[in-house]
Amino acid sequence: MPGANIESLIELTRQQNPELAAIRLEAEAASERIYPAGALPDPVLRTELRDITNKGTPDSPSLLPNQVGSTRYLVTQPIPFWGKRDLKKEMAEAEASQANGRLAATWSELSARVKTAYAQYYLAAHSEKLTRELLDLVSGLEQTAQARYATGLAQQQDVIRAQVEQTSMRGELLTLETEHHHAMARINALLRRAPSAPLAEPQALRPLPAPARLEFASLEERLRTNNPQLFILDAQVAATGKNRDLVFKNRYPDFTLGISPIQNRSRFNEWELMFELNIPLQQQTRRSQEREAGAMLDAAKAHREAAQNQALADLAESLFALRSALRIESLNQKNLLPQAELTFESALAGYETGKVDFATLLDAQRQIRKARLDTLKAQIEAQMHLADIEKLLGEDL
Repeated sequence: MPGANIESLIELTRQQNPELAAIRLEAEAASERIYPAGALPDPVLRTELRDITNKGTPDSPSLLPNQVGSTRYLVTQPIPFWGKRDLKKEMAEAEASQANGRLAATWSELSARVKTAYAQYYLAAHSEKLTRELLDLVSGLEQTAQARYATGLAQQQDVIRAQVEQTSMRGELLTLETEHHHAMARINALLRRAPSAPLAEPQALRPLPAPARLEFASLEERLRTNNPQLFILDAQVAATGKNRDLVFKNRYPDFTLGISPIQNRSRFNEWELMFELNIPLQQQTRRSQEREAGAMLDAAKAHREAAQNQALADLAESLFALRSALRIESLNQKNLLPQAELTFESALAGYETGKVDFATLLDAQRQIRKARLDTLKAQIEAQMHLADIEKLLGEDL
């Protein structure tokens, strides 16, 4: 059963996700367009039956080649101007690169979604577990309050407060169970499984990279090299540049070569050769097309630069947020949580001796709960920001 760790979910997503499968097939289809783009057009066969009425002869009208006045066969082969086929092939290769980039970008996005969904699944499961543990703790406090109330050392209000606290925590448990279910449904959707399909309980979060691997300079270099969106835009710039070159090539004519045997009755006694070319006279039209192609190339370059700037800004934000989450986790674990536990132990001892009221004890219990939940949430925040960074880089750290 998947779900115990993120690795199993990522592998199943790679194998079973329908969105990724569709993009992979589109990339394969794009690669198959490369050869046809550079190939010659198919030749054309044309047949002309001349004098099918057999005028001036005793023969009756016919549609058979050897029973008409003459039959002309024409085979023509269109030939683009030199260099146009190579440019079309290079355009197809650039478009295939875009398709491969979309495949990488889709996988990067899906991988980040799986990592985020698993982090949310872990948060819901462990928040539920933590709440149940603290519910047992409050139940023990209620028993302590009841024992003191039975001996006249505490008020009935202490028992009621403990029961109200338990009721409130049971309500939060229902909310956490709903979040748990929703996280499972999101993961199953990515794995192409039924929404209610069972998942194993999450056991551990991914280990975070060493601080040395989270330096902005090195991450920036990896982003410039591996970011899937930038790869797509680079391929788009290349395709747009080839298209501009092809538009400029349209200043020169394309050709058509043909050969034509002529059949007279049952004999071929005439042969013709044909040469045809288009005359590029519409210069104003071509200049407009050339200016359009140039503007599209400049636009593609500008889009690429804008995307790179935005990706670097997103990287800086996610990296700073990751470091902040790590600092919050460290602060909670090393300072806040030990302090809250000491406060609770002191309050419990004081309540048992009658030196502290029950409200103070409950407040100390809430501080422990908040410190543990905040620590868990900081860990999840770090995982989610790490997933965002890896999506920008196009690879795992």
